[in-house]
Amino acid sequence: MPQSLSLTLVHVIFSTKDRMPLLTPAVRPDLHAYLATVARHGDGECYRVGGVADHVHLAVRLSRTVSIADLIGELKTSSSKWLKDRSPALSKFSWQRGYAAFSICPRDRDAVISYIDAQEEHHKTRSFQDEYRYFLGKYGIDFDEQYVWD
Repeated sequence: MPQSLSLTLVHVIFSTKDRMPLLTPAVRPDLHAYLATVARHGDGECYRVGGVADHVHLAVRLSRTVSIADLIGELKTSSSKWLKDRSPALSKFSWQRGYAAFSICPRDRDAVISYIDAQEEHHKTRSFQDEYRYFLGKYGIDFDEQYVWD
C-alpha cells in the first residue's frame, strides 16, 4: 500500500494545577479557540473544545504523525504560556502534570461533542474529580488516588 492512512479520534481531559478555578468565563472562549488552533497543527482536526473554570475537554482527530503525548504536551505548554502572557492575574498559571485521553469510536464522535458542549450543565452537580473518576472507570483505567490529582 503506497499510502499511510489513519483515523484516530481522542477525547482529552486535563485540569488546571490543583484544580484552581482560573479559567473564567471571560478567558474561556479565547482559550478554547487557541487550543483548537494548536490541535489542528500537523494535519489534525479539533472537533470541539470546552470546559469550565478548572479543566478542559477536547475532541480531536490526531494526525497520523503526531502522538497523543506530543499533542497534549504542545497544547499544555503553549496554552500555559499564552495564558500567562494574556493577564498578570494568570502569571503563575499551570496545568496539572497529568491528563486523560480516551479513544473514540467514529460513530460516538457526536455524543462526545455534545458532552463537551454541556460542560456547564454537567458541573452544576458533578465535580471535576467525580467526572474524571467516572471516565477512568468507564474505560477500565486503574489509577491511584494519591497520584492522579497532581
